[in-house]
Amino acid sequence: MIRVLVVDDHALARSGLSAMLGVQPDIEVVGMSADGVEAVAEARRLRPDLVLMDIRMPRLDGIEATRRIRVGPDAPAVLVLTTFDLDQYVYEALRAGAGGFLLKDAPPGQLAEAVRTVAAGQALLAPVVTRRLIERFLTVPPGGGTALERLTDREREVLAHVGRGRSNAEIAEVLHLSEATVKTHLSRVLTKAGLRDRVAAVVFAYEQGLVRAGEPMG
Repeated sequence: MIRVLVVDDHALARSGLSAMLGVQPDIEVVGMSADGVEAVAEARRLRPDLVLMDIRMPRLDGIEATRRIRVGPDAPAVLVLTTFDLDQYVYEALRAGAGGFLLKDAPPGQLAEAVRTVAAGQALLAPVVTRRLIERFLTVPPGGGTALERLTDREREVLAHVGRGRSNAEIAEVLHLSEATVKTHLSRVLTKAGLRDRVAAVVFAYEQGLVRAGEPMG
């Protein structure tokens, strides 16, 4: 059972999201919060598996709430709700530790599947869209740093492919490696660079200039 905390400053939205998730046999809505302050407190009290987080809220926005909730080794996953074309904060939410995002007009089935995906630790919901968001809102100038310098050539290569939105299986095929070897390289990248998850690795690849905005996929 996936325990979910729903966070949105609109009562109807909270109720609707909770109702859509509540009918799923493997998902339980354990609480609802109206802003980021409540979300942080309830996440600590209820210890859900996942927080479904709105971005624009009073008192404390979803970005800072995500940053505070994601502190600690047993922190719940965070799935961000966004309008995509209007929200200019999704990139910062990903940097704060969000595991993915979902459009607010997504159908019920997609919402439930997104919750399952992020709760399972599969951070990238839609690599192409994640990539478009990062390209649009990235403001950090690229450039190598000490974390990047600690990576081997092969680890940098794997990181670059992760940044392009490729799965482990796809990277293994391109580099002629086993999928287990790719997972090992990626795990070492996360450890050496101090990254939380695959989403953080994608952001890091862009920040370090391993992947350039507008670079073709494939």
